[in-house]
Formats: sequence, C-alpha cells, structure tokens
Amino acid sequence: MNPDWKNFLLSKNATFNNDTDIVFSSPEHEGKKHIYPITHLGVLTIAGIDAAKFLQGQITCNINDITDIKSSLGALCNPKGRAITTFLLVKNADSFLMILPKELLASIKKRLQMYVLRSKVTLTDSSDQLSLIGLYDKASQAAEETELRFATSNRGNIVVNLQERRLIIAETDNAQALWDEKDKLGFQAEGSAQWRYLDIISGIPWLSAETSEEFIPQMLNLDKLGGISFNKGCYTGQEIVARTHYLGKAKREMFLAECDVSATPEANSTIIDDSADTEQSVGKVLCAQNAHNSCKMLVVLQISDANAYNLKLKNQNQDKITLLTV
Repeated sequence: MNPDWKNFLLSKNATFNNDTDIVFSSPEHEGKKHIYPITHLGVLTIAGIDAAKFLQGQITCNINDITDIKSSLGALCNPKGRAITTFLLVKNADSFLMILPKELLASIKKRLQMYVLRSKVTLTDSSDQLSLIGLYDKASQAAEETELRFATSNRGNIVVNLQERRLIIAETDNAQALWDEKDKLGFQAEGSAQWRYLDIISGIPWLSAETSEEFIPQMLNLDKLGGISFNKGCYTGQEIVARTHYLGKAKREMFLAECDVSATPEANSTIIDDSADTEQSVGKVLCAQNAHNSCKMLVVLQISDANAYNLKLKNQNQDKITLLTV
C-alpha cells in the first residue's frame, strides 16, 4: 500500500488489522452517505499500442465494447475455461486498468507476461500509484440507478457507476483531496469489510487464491453480468466457455445466500444438502462477509439443487444456509 495513503487513512482514525482489512471507530452506522477505502483490490495497468489486441486474445469480455464511458466485468481463464481471476476493466486514455483482487495480481501479471512475446505491451502494478475509493449516497441512489451499470466518466478521477454505489480510481493526492471533500459533505467513513459485503449482495463474483481456477465464467454469472462476449473470437479458454453456452450445459450457477454463523465461512467451503440421508455435496462458498449481524455469501450450486430446503455448511455445526436469490 502507498505509505502516504496509509498515513492519510490513519489520520482519519482508521485501524489497520492488515493492509486489506481496515476499520473505523465510527459510533454510528446509520448515515445515508458512506465512503470506503478499497485496499483488497489492486490495479494492473496494461499499456502500449498493442494493449487492446493483446487483451482481446486473453479475456472473456470484448475489448471493443470498453470505452472511456463504459467499463466491464470479465474473466481471465486457463485453457480449460476455468476463471483464474475476475476483474473490472476500465479504459484510461490509451491504456486499460484491470481492477482485481490484490492477492492474485502478481500471479496474473506473471501469467499475462508469458503471452506478451513481441507485442508492444507493458504490464504495471499500479496499486501504489492509484487508490480505490467506494462511495454510497442514498440520497442520490435513484438518480444513479438510471445510469447503466459500469457507466464510466473521467474528470480528473475515474468514476465507475455501480448503480447504488460508485467506485473511484484516483491518484493518491487526488484521493486524499476527494476524501476530505466528501468528509465535509457528511460522508461517514466505513471499513473495507462493509464494501466487500456490498459487493456480495450486488452479486459481483470476486475470486481468491482458494477459488481461482475452480469455476467456468458462467458458474459465476458473468454471462448475466455482461462479462462474456460470445462473438468476439478466440481467447484462452474460449472453446470451453462457448461450448457451455451453445450447448446449454452449465450445471452450476451463483446465488446470493445468508447464514447465521459466528465465524465467516472460508472461501471454497463445501455446501451440503441433507434433505436426503446422504448429505450430498451440492456446491461451494465463493466468498462471504459478516456485517450488521448477518453473514452474506455468494455460493455456487448445482442448478437442480438451487431450491433445496436443507442447504448447510459442511462444518462442525452444519450451519443452515438460506438462499436469497433463486
């Protein structure tokens, strides 16, 4: 993490459990305006005159659909069509910013570098140069929801619309100025865990080291989120992704769920259905986050079992899971 950004957040009474888990000692959490430091995600910059052509051969979304006013979710897959990482791809002048889990960034950069060859492309970890901030303003929520999801603007800072929220990408000095400005406008600082919680209930499928290369993109609902193009041509893993689409054989999908647990379930935890005596394994936890005395999670389940009434975590207590989307 950029030390200036960290020191700035410390001056705002942030407490760092680690560089990706930040909390604030706010006495109340009932305000209508919130601002979040997003430090669990990093920024990989892909630049050079061949950047667009290079990315087109590597990712699930269509690079030609990504403009200065439109960003997109997407995935980078292995040859078997399994998503190594999901990301938000943002165009920034002649380069592209790939927003992805920070724990996967170094391995993704190394993997992409293998395919650069003679292409005029540079890959740069820009996580220390660019800071990520989340904003939520309930008063302007209705107006923001009329915008297309992932609509993007750039007036000094890059702003990506997440309908009920906004993601800001800013150089560190600009990020500090923005934070101070929003502070004066009554925005309340909230911890990074709360932003992860909001990503989960919004259905954004971030991967981790435990879930990388476990699922094809359709299992993560990336087709429903506009993160897969089926007419863009070849990319790594495209044959499997396209075959799944045209043959209609995706056997698993992602669902929003909740669970009453004291400890947040680990990514890739097994989910069972004990409606039969066999306690059959029917899915996995993609990600989970506790907030407001509730644990929300994204789970990947066999489609035929999505309506099962007895979904439980395969743990000591066999904690009950309730689906919130079916």
